Amino acid sequence: LYSKIKPKKCHILNCSGSACTRKAVPPGSILPWRFFSCKEEGTKIPSKRKQNTSIITSELLYKNLLKSEQENWNDISARYKAMTKRIKEKLKELHKYAFNSGSPKIRFGENVYFEENGCVFLSKADDDEGNVDILFSTEDLGFSDVFIQRIRISPDQRYMAISLKSENSEEATCVIMKLGNFPVMEKVISNVFSFEWATDDVLYYTSQKNLKCQNVFMTTFTNQKHTKLVYTEQDARFFVDLYCTKDRRFLTINSNSKTTSEVWLVDCRHPFKLPALVQARTKGVIYHVEHRNDELYILTTYGEPGEYKLMKAPVASSGMENWQLVYAVEEKTKLVDLEMFSDHCILFLKNAGYLYLSVISFVSYSVQSIKLPTWACEFELESHPEHTTSTCYFQLTSPVHPPKRFAYSFEENNLIEHAVQEVPIITNCHTTRLLAKSKDETLVPITVFHNMNSKELHRKPLLIHVYGAYGIDLNMSFKEEKLMLIEEGWILAYCHVRGGGELGLRWHRDGCQYNKQKGLHDLKACIMLLHELGFSQPKYTALAAASAGGVLAGALCNTDPELIRAMVLQAPFVDVLNTMMKTHLPLTIEEQEEWGNPLADEKCMKYIKSYCPYQNIKTQCYPSVFITAYEDDQRIPLIGVLQYVQKLREAALDHASRTSKQGNWIPNIILDIQATGSHCDSSWEDSLNEVARHLAFLNKELE
Repeated sequence: LYSKIKPKKCHILNCSGSACTRKAVPPGSILPWRFFSCKEEGTKIPSKRKQNTSIITSELLYKNLLKSEQENWNDISARYKAMTKRIKEKLKELHKYAFNSGSPKIRFGENVYFEENGCVFLSKADDDEGNVDILFSTEDLGFSDVFIQRIRISPDQRYMAISLKSENSEEATCVIMKLGNFPVMEKVISNVFSFEWATDDVLYYTSQKNLKCQNVFMTTFTNQKHTKLVYTEQDARFFVDLYCTKDRRFLTINSNSKTTSEVWLVDCRHPFKLPALVQARTKGVIYHVEHRNDELYILTTYGEPGEYKLMKAPVASSGMENWQLVYAVEEKTKLVDLEMFSDHCILFLKNAGYLYLSVISFVSYSVQSIKLPTWACEFELESHPEHTTSTCYFQLTSPVHPPKRFAYSFEENNLIEHAVQEVPIITNCHTTRLLAKSKDETLVPITVFHNMNSKELHRKPLLIHVYGAYGIDLNMSFKEEKLMLIEEGWILAYCHVRGGGELGLRWHRDGCQYNKQKGLHDLKACIMLLHELGFSQPKYTALAAASAGGVLAGALCNTDPELIRAMVLQAPFVDVLNTMMKTHLPLTIEEQEEWGNPLADEKCMKYIKSYCPYQNIKTQCYPSVFITAYEDDQRIPLIGVLQYVQKLREAALDHASRTSKQGNWIPNIILDIQATGSHCDSSWEDSLNEVARHLAFLNKELE
C-alpha cells in the first residue's frame, strides 16, 4: 500500500500473523484486491470468434502500450540518474542507524525463536553469549527468491510451520518442519494464506486461489497422517482466515466481508470435532472472538453507536442475545487492536491523532486510560504467545521517528520506555496537528511534520499523503525517506480524509459508496488550509498516493489541478467504473461494499463516473505525474494504468498545443514499469530504487 523503504528482516517476518488488522479490519480487506480480464465490455455475449478476436486485439494493444512506455522511460530516465544515486546513498546511510533492535522474537518459556536473512534460529532467553541453533534455511532447503512471511510453533515445540512467499506472487507456500537435534522438512503445502496449530500435531490452514480464501483444511502429523476439508465459505463477498485465541483454548475460523462477519470455534482439546458457530452472520455486524475462563470476549460493531465494543458471553450460549457490554470505544476513536491476557485486556486506540492504551482489569473490574507520547503516530505490536505474562510489549513510531520499544507492566501498573541506542541523526522535527473544514463543515485531521529550523515555510516543498478507502489508516510508520526529506527542508502532511479509518468506523462509512466524493472534498480542504497557513504554495506542492489512494489523488488532478505541481503514484487504482462493471472478476463482488454496484444501479454508475479518475480526464493543464506499476500486479493490472497514462498524456499535450506560447509549461507524465516486485511485496533493493526515483522526480519538478 505504501512506499516500502524498510530492512529485509522487518519486511519478511510476521510473528503474530495479522494481529494489527485482524481485530479492527476484516481480514482480506486490508488491500484493494484486483484482477484483470482483457475481455471487452458489453451487455451481449459475443460469439466465440468475436471473443477470441477481442482478446487478441486487447493483447496487442497491451503489448504496444507496454513497449511504448518502456521506450519512453528508457529515453528520459537518464535525467534522474545522478539525483537518484545521491538519494540512494543517503537512504542507505540512514538505514544503517534506523533499525538496530534486531528481528522480532517469539518466546516460548525459555526458548526464543527469531528470523534473520531467510533463516530461523533458536536461542535461550538467558543466554548472553549469543549461542543459537539454526532450525530452517531457505537457501539450504532449495527455496530460492522467497522470504519468510509467518511462523507458527506447535504448543509442544516439536513442529514449526513457516509460510514462504516470493516478491512476484500473491500465493504463499507453507513448509512444516519437525524440530529436534536435526530438523527435518515434514511437509510442503502450496497456496496457503493463514495457518494455526490446534494441538501439538494438528494444523489448520486456509487455501488461497485467485486472491480469495474460502476453504479451511485440517492436516495431522500423527502416525496416521491425513488431510481433510473442514469448512467452505459459499459467499464470494467473504474471505476466510484463522486465529488461535491467546490461551490456545480455541482456534477460530473467521469469515468476513467488508461489513459482516461470522466466527466458528474449533475446540483445541477436541480438534477433530466439527466447528461450532458463535453467532450466525447478521448484515452489518462485524465481530471477532477471544477467550478467557470459559467466556468469549467479543469485539463487535453490534448495537448503537456503530463503533467497536468489547462484549462477553458464555461459551455454551454465545448467541448475540447473550452478549453483555464490557467496554465501548468512544466516538471518533479508532480501535487499532486488542491484546488479551489472563487477568487483563489492553485496547490500542487512536483519538484525534494521539495514541492511547485502555487497560481493563478483570480482577479489579477497572479501566485505566494511558496517553502515549505525543510524537507517536503508529503502534507496532509484538507477539505475546504466553497469555499469562505480566508485561505487554509494543513499539511506537512515526514517519520521522524510528520505532521505540515500550512495555506496560500489569503488576506495577505503569509504562516503561526501553533504553535503546540513540539514532545518531539530528531530527529537529516539529509535529503539528490541524483540522481542515470540508465542504459540508466536517473537520478533517491533518498531521504535519517540518524541520524546526526551517524559515519561510511558504517557500519550502510540501509532500501531501492521502489514502481514504476501506477504513484503512494512512501508513504513518517510520520511513528513512521521510526523515531525509525533513532534514532537507521539506514539509510532510498526512491528510486523514473520510473513507479511511482514523476516526473510527463511521469515518469509513462516511467516505465509501455514495459518499466517495466527501473524501475528495476533504483532500481539497486540507491542501487549501495548508497553503492558507503558510505551509508551502501550489508550485512547491506534491501529492503522493498508492493503490486505492490513487482514486482521490487522480480525482483531485481532474477537479483542482492548480493546487499541486506534481504527483507520485504507486500501483494506483484509477478506473473504478470499468473494474466494478466486470462481475466475472473474482473480487469485484467483494468490492461492491466499498464502491457500489454500477451494474445493478444506474444511479451508482453515474455516481462512480462522476469522480472516477480515468473517466474524467479532460483537456487542461495537469501537474506532472510519476507512476510506478508492476508487470505482475494482480490487484492493479498494468493495462489499466497504461491506458490511464496514455489518456492523461494526450489531454495534457492537447492543452499545451492549444495554449502554446513561449515558456509554456508542459507537465511530464512518466510511467516506470517494474518487471519484478508486486502490489504488496518488493525486495529491499527494489524498494530503495523505487523511492529514490520518486524523490528524484519530485526534486526536479519542484525545483
